[in-house]
Amino acid sequence: MTQPAVPAPPDVAVVGAGAVGATIAYTALVRGSARRVALHDIDRGKLEAEVLDISHGLSFTPMGSIEGSDDVEVCRGARVVVVTAGAKQKPGQTRMDLAASTVALTRSIMPRLLEVAPDAVYVMVTNPVDVVTTAALRLTGLPPQQLFGSGTVLDSSRLRHAIATRVGVAVQNVHAYVVGEHGDTEFPLWSSASLGGVPIRDWSRMHGGALDEQARAQIADEVVNAAYRIIAGKGATNYAVALACCQIVESVLRDERRVLPVSTMLEGEYGVDGVCLSVPTVVGAGGAIERLSVPMSDAEQEQLRRSASSIRATAEQVGV
Repeated sequence: MTQPAVPAPPDVAVVGAGAVGATIAYTALVRGSARRVALHDIDRGKLEAEVLDISHGLSFTPMGSIEGSDDVEVCRGARVVVVTAGAKQKPGQTRMDLAASTVALTRSIMPRLLEVAPDAVYVMVTNPVDVVTTAALRLTGLPPQQLFGSGTVLDSSRLRHAIATRVGVAVQNVHAYVVGEHGDTEFPLWSSASLGGVPIRDWSRMHGGALDEQARAQIADEVVNAAYRIIAGKGATNYAVALACCQIVESVLRDERRVLPVSTMLEGEYGVDGVCLSVPTVVGAGGAIERLSVPMSDAEQEQLRRSASSIRATAEQVGV
């Protein structure tokens, strides 16, 4: 008698079926980022509804499947695990305000995930992502290549969009990164930013003054406060962060080796040690493979160290 086929393990397991987690699962299938997606949450009713809703659209997507369960076993053997479970950021709350409850949840869930997916690449998305990633690394003992945070990948996309909109060029021609904390102390790395090969700081002089110092300051403020504006208006950010996360997932699953500003544990680079924050990093099948040594001005290096101090202070407050 023929034995039933054993289901293949998921390419991606998403932990948390809230606004961000469910949208990541949906986006991964719509983009074809992954063929097999698992969604895990302890809220069984919400989980089943999200899985059913996504499943009803699978005839319109690249070939794929989604499975959901309140049992962590659904994540077994996943190649990539995306962790979004955590407290929801409320209007007026900073990401750092979420730290204590989210770190406690991380301590609870990570050991169970490691039991079913010990070889997965882990991408932490839950805020405050730098503190959560630092906590998860210390808790699990995983190498920093295998576990890292989504960092400022989304913030960098916001920066590129703001620059492109201001000067009227395609966003794909803007090359610029936001680095540091995914939060209030993050900042654009203007020293290495360029637009169509033209350094951003030269654009004002050569192309009409659209990106002078005042304009850059306004853009930076817009990027830092973007999430607060969205949360005030609709309660959560979910679309752009899902797209950003899926780009990370694709780079791992396809070994694309994209340079992405993910949050990794720094080990003395730029004078920072022992905390996770974002700098441009090569991401591929091995995870966060290599942090790049990006030129920074003295002022930018000082900003990065201030950002690290903010993350470290919050980590210490919650016992990380």
